[in-house]
Amino acid sequence: MLYPQDLEQKLGFDRIREHLRELCLSPLGQAFVQKIRFSDNFAVIDKLTRQTAEMKAIMEETSGEFPAQNYLDVTSALEKIRIEGMLLSLEEFYDLKLSLRTIRQVLKFLADQEDDRFPFLRELAGNVKVEKSVSDSIDRIIDDRGLVRDNASPELADIRRRLISEAATVRKKLESILKHAKNSGWVNDDVSFTVRNGRMVIPISAEHKRKLKGFVHDESATGQTLFMEPAEVLDANNEIRELEYAERREVNRILIQLANQIRPHLSDLQRAYQFLGMVDFIRAKAKLASLLDASQPTFVNQPMIDWRQARHPLLYLSFQQQGRKVVPLTIQLSQQQRILVVSGPNAGGKSVSLKTIGLVQYMFQCGLLVPMREDSKIGLFQNLFIDIGDEQSLDNDLSTYSSHLTNMKYFLNFSQKKTLFLIDEFGTGTEPSLGGAIAEAILEDLTKSGAYGVINTHYTNLKTYADKTQGLVNGAMRYDGEHLEPLYELEIGKPGSSFAFEIASKIGLPKAVVQRAKGKLGSQQVNFEKLIKELEIEKKVFSEKNIEVGIKERKLAQQLVETTALQLRLDNDQKKILNDAKQKAKQLLADTNQRIENTIREIKENKAEREPTKQVRQELEKFEEKELVLQPVNEPEKEEFLPEKGEITVGSFVRIKGQTTVGEVLVMKGKDAEIRIGDLKSNVKLNRLEKVSKKAFKEATGEKSAGIRLGGIDMNEKMLNFSFNLDIRGKRGEEAMIELDELINNAIMLGYDELRIVHGKGDGILRQLVRNHLKTFKQVGKMTDEHPDRGGAGVTIVQMK
Repeated sequence: MLYPQDLEQKLGFDRIREHLRELCLSPLGQAFVQKIRFSDNFAVIDKLTRQTAEMKAIMEETSGEFPAQNYLDVTSALEKIRIEGMLLSLEEFYDLKLSLRTIRQVLKFLADQEDDRFPFLRELAGNVKVEKSVSDSIDRIIDDRGLVRDNASPELADIRRRLISEAATVRKKLESILKHAKNSGWVNDDVSFTVRNGRMVIPISAEHKRKLKGFVHDESATGQTLFMEPAEVLDANNEIRELEYAERREVNRILIQLANQIRPHLSDLQRAYQFLGMVDFIRAKAKLASLLDASQPTFVNQPMIDWRQARHPLLYLSFQQQGRKVVPLTIQLSQQQRILVVSGPNAGGKSVSLKTIGLVQYMFQCGLLVPMREDSKIGLFQNLFIDIGDEQSLDNDLSTYSSHLTNMKYFLNFSQKKTLFLIDEFGTGTEPSLGGAIAEAILEDLTKSGAYGVINTHYTNLKTYADKTQGLVNGAMRYDGEHLEPLYELEIGKPGSSFAFEIASKIGLPKAVVQRAKGKLGSQQVNFEKLIKELEIEKKVFSEKNIEVGIKERKLAQQLVETTALQLRLDNDQKKILNDAKQKAKQLLADTNQRIENTIREIKENKAEREPTKQVRQELEKFEEKELVLQPVNEPEKEEFLPEKGEITVGSFVRIKGQTTVGEVLVMKGKDAEIRIGDLKSNVKLNRLEKVSKKAFKEATGEKSAGIRLGGIDMNEKMLNFSFNLDIRGKRGEEAMIELDELINNAIMLGYDELRIVHGKGDGILRQLVRNHLKTFKQVGKMTDEHPDRGGAGVTIVQMK
C-alpha cells in the first residue's frame, strides 16, 4: 500500500522512469518502463534485481559482445501477418529480419555462457524459441539492403533481366537523340536525359519543342524547359512500365507467400518479441545502475534498513554533471530502533536524507539496483507512507496543517509492523506548543503500531520522548558549530540543535534582538541548545585528537619494531665480537708460548746458567697468567661446540652445522625437526643438525635465557597465515591504519616484496590516507594503482624495497 497517490512525484521516481525511457532502445522496452510497479513480493523483487545485476555484469565484463542494436518493435507487422492475405511492406519485413537477428544473438550469447553464470537471464530466455526456418525464409527473400532478392523467384529474375535489357536499349536510343539535339543547338551541352513519371525523357528548350517529335511529360518551374519523350522510345518505355508493373505484382506475391510461411509461428514470435522488449528494459535498468554506481545489497525478507553510504540517485546524477560529490547516508533501522527522530538546523540535509530513504527503498522494491555499498542490507516493507511537502489545497479548503493532520490520520489507521513511514517537519504549521503536543501523541501511537519510520523535527519534546522510549532513537544532521556550516552527515544516537540563535547572528540579526530572544525562550531551552552545540564542537575536537593519537601510536609501534630488530642485531654483533676477541687472545697466547720455547732453546744452546734461565721462565709464565686473566672466564671455548654422541630426539640441544647458532628440538617431523632458536621457531633438515651438550647450550645462550621458555614467533605458521592482500573497505581510518601497520611489519619480517591493499574508490579519502601513511615506511618503494580490470584506483599495489 502506497500513500499518497502522488508518492512517485514527491519522491522523484517519475524522473527515474524518464531516465529509463531514454535509456531504452525501442518502444518495446519503454512499454515495460510504464509497467514498473512497487511490489511487496520477496521472490519477485529478488528475481528482478538479480536480472538487472546480471545484465550489469554482462555489460561491464563482455566489452560490447552483448547485442546493442536493432531492438525494433514489429508487433504491428505481426498483427498484419495474422490476417491471411494481408501484405506487409518491404520496410516491415526488413525490420523483422534485423530484429530476429538480434533475438537470435541474445539467445546464443546466453546459451554459450557457463551454467552457473547469469542463471536468471538464462531462465528468462528458457521459453523463447525462434525457428531457424523462419529466419532462413526471410533471409532468402530479403537482402541486407532491405530489398527483395533477384533470385526470390524465377519469374522475378526473368522480369528484372528484361527490365535491365529494355532500359539499356532506351538509354542507348536517348543518348543518340540527345547527341543530335546538342549538335543542333536544341539543348545545352551539359544536359542529360532524366526520368519523369517513370519514363525516360530529354530536357529541351521550349523554343525548340517542335523540332523533336515526341510527348511532353513535364516542364520546369519557369516554363523554359520541357521534358519530352521522343517518339522513337515510346514503345520501349511502355514495355519498361509494363515490366515494372509485373515486377511489383511478383514482389507482392512473394511477400504474401513469405507472410504465409511465417503465420504458423506467430505465437513463438510474439513471445520472442516480448523477450526482446524485456531484455531492452533490463538493459536500460543496468545502464542506469552503472550511471548511479548502484549495486545489489543483501536482500532480507523482513522490515529493516541497514545501509552503508547510500546516495540520492537524482542528486548523484546532477552532482556528477557539475563535478561535485554527494555526501553519502549511513542509516540503520532495526527491531530495537524502529523509528529515527532526526533534528538539526534548516538547510542541514534533513529533507534530502528523508527523500533518499524513500526513493531508494521504492526503487529497490520496483526491481532496480540502488546506489549504496554492496555490504549493506535492505529489507522488505508492505506499506510506504510519506508526508513530505506542503499539501495546502484551495479546492478542498485545506490549510498546510490540516493537510498534515489528514496524512497523520491515514498513517494511524493503516500503519502496521511492515510499514515504513517518512514524515518531514513533523508537527509544524500551527502554534508550536500545541503542535508539539499533538505530534508527540501521534508518535506514541505510531510507536505502538510497530511500524518503522524516520521523522524530521525541531521540537525538543519529541527529542526527549525519543531518548526515553524503547524502539526510538535520536539522530542529528551534523553541523559545524564552530564555523556554522552544515556537514550533511547523519549521526544516529543523539539529538541535534537547530542552531537558530547562531544562524541568526551569522546572518547579521542585531545582537540585542538575539539576546532578547534568548531571554524570552527561557534558560532551560537555551542551556539545552547550548549544550548540544558544545557537545558537537567537543566531539569534533576529540575526533581530531583521536586521529592524532592513533597516528602517534602507529608510529610508536613502528619504532618499537625497528628498535627490537636493532637490539637483536646489536646482540648478535656483540657475540660475534666476543668470539673474535677470544680467538685473537688464544692466538696471542700460542705465539707467546712459542716465543718462550724459542728463548729456552736459545739459552740451552748458549749454555747459560741455570738460575737466570729459571728466572726468565717464571717471568714468562707470569706474563701468560696475566694475559689469561684478561679473557672472560665464563665464555665457552671452541671445544664446547664439539658434537655430542647420541641420536637427536625431542628435547635435544642441537647446532646447525657450520654455524654457531644453537637451539632446542621441539618436534620431530620425519626427516625434519622443528627447533627453537631464541624467540624464533624454524623447521630444519635433520642432516643439517648436530647434537651438543646441555652445558654448551646453556653457555651459548646464557643460563637465564635457557631456563625461560618463551612462546616465540612461529615463522612457519606466520608464513602460512600471511596474506599479501588486505581489504580495508568500510573500516574507519584508525582501524584501517592499525591493520595496515600489521601488514607492513609482517611483510618486512617475512621478506615479501609486493602487497595489495583494497580500499575502494568512493570519495578517495581512504585511498589518500593509506598512501600518506605508507610514505612513513622507509621500506616502501613504489605505490601504483591496480590494473583497471582488477579494481583500478580502488586498489593500491605496494612495491617493497
